[in-house]
Amino acid sequence: MSDQFLSIRQVRKAFGPTVVVQEFNLDVKQGEFVSFLGPSGCGKTTMLRIVAGFEEPSVGQVFIGGKDVTRLKPNQRNIGMVFQAYALFPNMTVAGNIGFGLKVAGKPAAEIRSRVAEMLELIKLPDFGNRYPYQLSGGQQQRVALARAMAPRPQVLLLDEPLSALDAKVRVSLREEIRTIQKELGITTVFVTHDQEEALSMSDRIVVMYDGRAEQVGTPFEIYNRPATRFVAGFVGTLNVIEGTIADPAAGVVTIAGGEISVGNRVAGRKAGEALSLALRPEAIALGRREGRDGLVTGTIREVSFLGSVIRVRVDMGGALVSLDTFNSPASPPPVAGERAEISFSSSDMLILDR
Repeated sequence: MSDQFLSIRQVRKAFGPTVVVQEFNLDVKQGEFVSFLGPSGCGKTTMLRIVAGFEEPSVGQVFIGGKDVTRLKPNQRNIGMVFQAYALFPNMTVAGNIGFGLKVAGKPAAEIRSRVAEMLELIKLPDFGNRYPYQLSGGQQQRVALARAMAPRPQVLLLDEPLSALDAKVRVSLREEIRTIQKELGITTVFVTHDQEEALSMSDRIVVMYDGRAEQVGTPFEIYNRPATRFVAGFVGTLNVIEGTIADPAAGVVTIAGGEISVGNRVAGRKAGEALSLALRPEAIALGRREGRDGLVTGTIREVSFLGSVIRVRVDMGGALVSLDTFNSPASPPPVAGERAEISFSSSDMLILDR
């Protein structure tokens, strides 16, 4: 545990007969940004509240900086927390909100003023100290909430879906700012979200949660490209699922959409005629033959959606409807629905899903 700053050991949480977190283990390094990602009800916010001290685990332990904080109250562990709702004090100025935790801790007035000024610079609102929350936009209010959480220099920063109430453009801007500030301060951060794009773009590592468990822990690259379970494969990113049949397990030959592809030794030990599910990301499929791609299937274009820089094409592949993405080019008109088309892919990009 010596090289880990935040450690969660065998945590389980039940409310009566309902278990909401089970067998949860995680080690987070100093300065690491880790996201809990999953659908509503998967236990991610409950796990965050256990780290914060707002909930006590039924079983298990939480360590911060090597210290067991499992039974300590929130104000007894050095954490900062930012909630989905801004939760700013409406009767206090921006400066008053940011300095509130320092004032409660009994810090000298000069130190509070200095730290508040430092935080206002950090969140790019240096001249907003005398304003009140109602005079700020949603994005500005959330920046102030972030500054308030960081002002007392917490050991761990906890963010509970802080961007979900903002519009899309502000969310993108603010998530970049949060990540920049987090790196600058080197603060250990746990971020809860149901938005996969946020998790993929901001995190050093992601914990994908489902039914109270950590389904997979890994870098964004690992989670997206090497999903460990069918749930992770389907939840993170867009996925085409294609049903196939094993033709020759020894040779690794699988039949899909009336054609055969080779998946190497990934079906070794299974039976000929056995059904299996395979998956491909849209960006792994191309229209037409491509050099170096060993998978080739003919289908019918059913739908073409213009999305600006990308055109999403849906192709009927012998009853399996798959989506693929191709870049928009002003010199090349998009394909037309109803046309026959060849699509190509590399069998090495195919994921074999556990049925």
